Amino acid sequence: MTKELPLIQFTVIENEKHYPIKVMHGSYPNLMFLLKEQLSLDSFGECGGVGRCATCVVKAIGIKGNSAIKERNEPTTLSKMGYNEDAIRLSCQLYITSDLEGTEITILEY
Repeated sequence: MTKELPLIQFTVIENEKHYPIKVMHGSYPNLMFLLKEQLSLDSFGECGGVGRCATCVVKAIGIKGNSAIKERNEPTTLSKMGYNEDAIRLSCQLYITSDLEGTEITILEY
């Protein structure tokens, strides 16, 4: 018996437009790739997901679990860009897990 992966639902706001997103757990390497593909964001995530360029900055309200912890290059990159608010994240550092369920994600720059 195989365990079905959960469907994750959250909202993305880009240029004041709201996009309801429904996606299967782990169906993208990270949130940056999902946003690039589903919203056709051309220059979004230029470093390819290593957390160094800050071209995939989002504000994530309601994120929970381990995803709320900033790891790897994220704190340093955000600090260099002048972002110190807990809700400001690099979308390349957020994985598609149930931690995103119900989250409101606003795209800030790209």
